[in-house]
Amino acid sequence: MEAAGALATLGSLAPSPITVLGLIPLLALGITYFRYQQFDPESYITEVNAVLPIYDFIVVGGGSAGAVLASRLSEVGNWTVLLLEAGGDETEISDVPALAGYLQLSDMDWKFQTAPSHNRSYCLAMNADRCNWPRGKVLGGCSVLNAMVYVRGNRNDYDLWEALGNPGWSYDQVLPYFLKSEDNRNPYLVNTPYHAAGGYLTVQEAPWRTPLAVTFLKGGAELGYENRDINGAKQTGFMLTQATMRRGSRCSTAKAFLRPVRQRENLHIALGAQVTKILINSVKKQAYGVEFMKNGQRFKVRIKREVIMSAGALHSPQLLMLSGVGPAEHLREHGIPVIANLKVGHNLQDHVGLGGLTFVVNKPVTFKKDRFQTLAVATNYILYEKGPMTTQGVEGLAFVNTKYAPPSGNWPDIQFHFAPSSVNSDGGSRSGAY
Repeated sequence: MEAAGALATLGSLAPSPITVLGLIPLLALGITYFRYQQFDPESYITEVNAVLPIYDFIVVGGGSAGAVLASRLSEVGNWTVLLLEAGGDETEISDVPALAGYLQLSDMDWKFQTAPSHNRSYCLAMNADRCNWPRGKVLGGCSVLNAMVYVRGNRNDYDLWEALGNPGWSYDQVLPYFLKSEDNRNPYLVNTPYHAAGGYLTVQEAPWRTPLAVTFLKGGAELGYENRDINGAKQTGFMLTQATMRRGSRCSTAKAFLRPVRQRENLHIALGAQVTKILINSVKKQAYGVEFMKNGQRFKVRIKREVIMSAGALHSPQLLMLSGVGPAEHLREHGIPVIANLKVGHNLQDHVGLGGLTFVVNKPVTFKKDRFQTLAVATNYILYEKGPMTTQGVEGLAFVNTKYAPPSGNWPDIQFHFAPSSVNSDGGSRSGAY
């Protein structure tokens, strides 16, 4: 997804002109803040006042995975855990599903861009042949910036990982962990063998959708695809989107796994703490701590057990290379002493995506400004957590098989995201974010 623009929110997001569209998020910010303070017992993370000199575990990066790891490790009462996150905490604006597009290119985003392609194979329609590559710089990571779509991998993907030499990663072995984490709020799903209630991560369908969502499912049926739970026994088919959402608001991994346990004495969370190096004993080839910057000061913290790298697909390999673990020739180019010559960062790939299929309908039913960007819509969300602001922008999902997919039909090779709006629905002011 590419951002349509940034929104001004108390200096945490880049400024933009005050328009009708801009007034709604600002109003939501004010009243949602009141709701947080009055009714949400998990409103904010308690940051550690002083970091200890040594911990059992240090988790680098408090994103989609790091927040979960820190929460789970701290369940062992005699283990001390330090979670280091370069960004800050979530805001009330990031809670609003319909405003997901405004979070990218904000202070919650690292604002990475791809490098220009040497063989002219990607991003050729973008300025300087470079695409934005959103990565979360916030507690909760990309689970704070994304469209909240809840989709697991295909059974065959996990089984392949195990077959390639990764014991414990087969589908039957990872499914119990999906169930352990999940708190599914849809009655027709929760009682199936592939979903569960009572976990930290809330999953549900958005409380509001346009009429086009059901039309999308009917279109799939006309093509011969079943309307099914694509997180269930089979993935090929069409469905209404399951989302990481709680009571009409975003449920990031930080909200799900950290806020409920934020009072644990053995779990310390440091925000605005950017790790610059993993401290590694060059003889034993063993990590013994990390170095990080916070408030302009440099800190070193040691570990008794493990440093866990959870800084994402870009920052984790970068930090390993800065610490002397990576391709030797590349490290020497930058004057970094080589501790281990490994293919760190090798073969990094992102999935191919196309966002250009737009279909025009006879009667407008989506995000026209005079219909949905109104005070009434904002108030409905703020007071009742209902209405158009609860939509995350992707109302339907489908997995289909092209002629290149395995003949079994159980390993689809194309995924569709159905959005009820296009960039021309509202002149690109909001829908363009998707």
